[in-house]
Amino acid sequence: MSSTAAAPEHQTVHTSVSARASRVRWFIAIACAVGLAINYIDRSAISVALPFMTEDFALSPAQQGLILSAFSWSYALMQIPAGRLIDRFGERLMFGASVLVWSLFTGLTAVASSFGVLMGLRLGLGVGEAGAYPSSAKTVSRWFPPRERARATSVYDSGARIGSAIATPVIATIIAVWGWRAVFVIAFVFGVLWTAGWWALYRHPEALRRVNDAELAVINEDRAVPTGAKEKPMALRQLLRYRTVWAMMLGFFCVNFMVTFFLTWFPSYLVNERGFDLLKLGIFGSIPPIAAIVGSWIGGLTGDYLLARGWSVTRVRKTCLVTGMLLCAVISLAAVAPEAWQALALMSVSYAAAAFTIVTIWCLPSDVAPTGTVASLGGTQNFFSNIGSALSPIVIGALYGATGSFQAPLVLAGGVAVAGALIFGLMLRRVEPLVKTPVTA
Repeated sequence: MSSTAAAPEHQTVHTSVSARASRVRWFIAIACAVGLAINYIDRSAISVALPFMTEDFALSPAQQGLILSAFSWSYALMQIPAGRLIDRFGERLMFGASVLVWSLFTGLTAVASSFGVLMGLRLGLGVGEAGAYPSSAKTVSRWFPPRERARATSVYDSGARIGSAIATPVIATIIAVWGWRAVFVIAFVFGVLWTAGWWALYRHPEALRRVNDAELAVINEDRAVPTGAKEKPMALRQLLRYRTVWAMMLGFFCVNFMVTFFLTWFPSYLVNERGFDLLKLGIFGSIPPIAAIVGSWIGGLTGDYLLARGWSVTRVRKTCLVTGMLLCAVISLAAVAPEAWQALALMSVSYAAAAFTIVTIWCLPSDVAPTGTVASLGGTQNFFSNIGSALSPIVIGALYGATGSFQAPLVLAGGVAVAGALIFGLMLRRVEPLVKTPVTA
């Protein structure tokens, strides 16, 4: 892809193409997916490596919990600033900058020498990664019409699931061959390469010669303001007036509390609770993340299919959200599963349901906010959701340390998922533009 040197040339290209729409928008969604795959490999790397890093650092369970949690605290705190910056400076600049910053902190983890340094690097990783999902949501809102956004969201979100799935076997292999420090060096290199590609190739739809008039017409379907127009984002205090926004934040808090188990304590659960060695961890530990990839795809297909069948946006989104959250709750049953394969099966269903739900959650900012506010709203909901991510490893670590078992943490995670289903079912009344439904009305 290359940008157009002059507006007249771009116009000539558009008028010379056939009526069949080009499909550049799907390559853009795939580029976002690759960025999020790197995102999740980098944030998951320490989770897979941590059982083996403790030999060098002599970390207690409480210290491990703090290290796993540190990322989420800075990640959550930077969500709102990241969203505002993305809406102001654009997803091209800010997505690339985000990947570059987190890749730097990932690479520096290879030379960490103490618990304090690890904590600082994890905090830095969270700052960098804060822009990834809001940038992807902004990109999809700019490139896709409402009828395609669930599928487009599932494409980029599946990148995160793919990253989670390949992280365990790939990182376990690297550790076995070169040691845990090599993991972070390799992750750094891939992040820098993606950043260079994104900055070189990404532009807005109207600035790419490969986007023909027919595709631009698709992109601008049902859009009050053309994709190239500049819009002033809504203020944070204005967003927080809406019941819809609070439902988005609280519901996302619940799903992130549950799903963060898979990104933090899951490898330790398999090693310590189920007796897996490094080989088994690498093979079987990737099953739930693979199931999550499928869950993400199903979420996108289901949402767009139901819209095409004539369901209202409210009915589609609420059905997917409540159903997904209730299925997430089966993680509690893994606590009493007598066999490891049974626990893995239940966790696979739970993780797939979480991915199914998250696709719908990330459709909501585009559903209810103007284009100029999508990243700000995405960052706002992601801020609150990642408080759940930050609390999850600490609470789970404390319960595990107190009981010596993962049974209580798994039951708690399932209970939080049920609470999320209630929030989406009862608190999220309608999915419609925010200007129509202020809380104070």
